Amino acid sequence: MSLLGLGGRAPAQDTPLLSGGVAFVTNTTGGNATYIPLIQPLAVVPLGNHFLVESRAGLLELFTPTSSGYEHSHFTALTYLQGDYIASPHLTVVGGSFLLPFGTYNERLTPVWIGNFQDESLAEPIGQMGTGVGLGGQVRGSLLSSARSSFSYAAWFSARSDNLQFNSERSSGGRAIAYFPGQRLELGASYGRLLQESHENFVGMHLWWQTKDAGFRVRSEAMRGEHAYGYWFEADYRPICEGGGPVSFVRRFEPLLRMQQTFRIDNAASDGVPAQNTQRVDFGLDCNLPHNARILSSYSRQFSSAGDVNIWETGIVYRFLLPAWKGR
Repeated sequence: MSLLGLGGRAPAQDTPLLSGGVAFVTNTTGGNATYIPLIQPLAVVPLGNHFLVESRAGLLELFTPTSSGYEHSHFTALTYLQGDYIASPHLTVVGGSFLLPFGTYNERLTPVWIGNFQDESLAEPIGQMGTGVGLGGQVRGSLLSSARSSFSYAAWFSARSDNLQFNSERSSGGRAIAYFPGQRLELGASYGRLLQESHENFVGMHLWWQTKDAGFRVRSEAMRGEHAYGYWFEADYRPICEGGGPVSFVRRFEPLLRMQQTFRIDNAASDGVPAQNTQRVDFGLDCNLPHNARILSSYSRQFSSAGDVNIWETGIVYRFLLPAWKGR
């Protein structure tokens, strides 16, 4: 949450923040390896008490071994670039290029320094309107909040754009979330509609829960579109150090499990979902190092009529956060 919505002025409130992640990840699918160094910079620039500009970009290189050396390609683009007007704790107006608020993965888990696994779920493309980014306007905020519960909303409209940097589909939709602090339980529902060509509808639901000591956590989503549907379920356990003392070596490890499935309704569209019904189970073990560094590792087994395959992934990620200059 931005300091701009808290009322009083913080000492470094007007200082732009530079954040992001630097990573080197590998993927070996069915014996075919890919090596990916990448940078995801993030900038947050406050403009007074009510305005905020934020943006994230992605810069990555792909290296694939061949019999004659390595094939190489690169990708550089803005992930989003938006301006926020914080009218009140109940309303923020967003304009520009923004991540679509459909489900949870797109907004919360795509940053490389946050997600437990290196790749998104197989069902994630459902409801993302192709790019997962909208170009237009959005309203969001808290409907009501108390010690026992809170309810928030987000709604968007996006125009169609073929611009290379700001590519988007014409769409609209929204998301509603209920959170219960005592139970540490979040429930949400999403709806999206593609407003061009075939005019498709998308629906989704999510459930997040964690224990009171925050050690065990469950995150899940289910979504359905016109041509496919699916779900993912992820659980992780990270022992919490009580009393704020030093973290032991064993407590730095975080075991992970993810189950996911996708199902084809038809093959009428290339929607980013596998062309065959697919099941996959992912086992992971992350190591949370000091100074905002993490080591990621996972093994996955994927089953489909196109053939079963093993997937091995590793990575090392560093998160950085610093002010652009010294705050007042």
